[in-house]
Amino acid sequence: MTGKKRQTGKSIRSVFLASAVLMFGAPALGAGDIERGEALYGKCIGCHQVGEGAVNRIGPQLNGIFDRPAGTVEGYRYSNGMKRASADGLVWTREKLDAFIEDPRILVSRTRMSFRGMKDEQDRTDLLAYLQQYSDNPSDIPEATPRVVGADHDLDPAVLAIVGDPAYGEYLSGECAGCHQDSGANDGIPAITNWPVEDFVIALHAYKSGIREHPVMEMMAKRLTDDEIAALAAYYKDLE
Repeated sequence: MTGKKRQTGKSIRSVFLASAVLMFGAPALGAGDIERGEALYGKCIGCHQVGEGAVNRIGPQLNGIFDRPAGTVEGYRYSNGMKRASADGLVWTREKLDAFIEDPRILVSRTRMSFRGMKDEQDRTDLLAYLQQYSDNPSDIPEATPRVVGADHDLDPAVLAIVGDPAYGEYLSGECAGCHQDSGANDGIPAITNWPVEDFVIALHAYKSGIREHPVMEMMAKRLTDDEIAALAAYYKDLE
């Protein structure tokens, strides 16, 4: 049942997981160490509750987080960024949770979540193993397949260091203006004016790699070179 920790002892859970590995082979990211994940959850507990009686705090409660559509916990006031991600169809699969924990900005621009990210893959695997206990059917949740590109997009630092040409960005912005208003108005489509350059570049590369999902944005981003993305970022950063 959602929100209730399974009553099985931790040692029994460990035996079960080990047996599953022997029977079916090791999953892509490993089953995860639940006890270690519980310790790592100490970094989250100041904002998020989980387990029986969990309520929303600074962040939403995390019971049943796996396979839940983003931005749907009743009674929690989400940021506009999370609302947009929800409208775009973001669902908290194991892989998306892994990406968000590694770098929250990769999936949700301007998220209010101040967590700087958990870069170690095994740490994330263990943390997700702990959170997985509080889902409807924990044993049915598949492990995520390994990503060729890390959730923090693994951009060459040189890509983020590219200084874009605002004039070239203005030329390229014609296709963006078909949906995004230069005035900064948000009429169902998010404004992209005055974004910090790094946030803009990170978001477009996330669409380009497919980590961040939206059919139109993915198609548009895949057409752009690194220099073109930098140019658009430079143009929109200071657009009045």
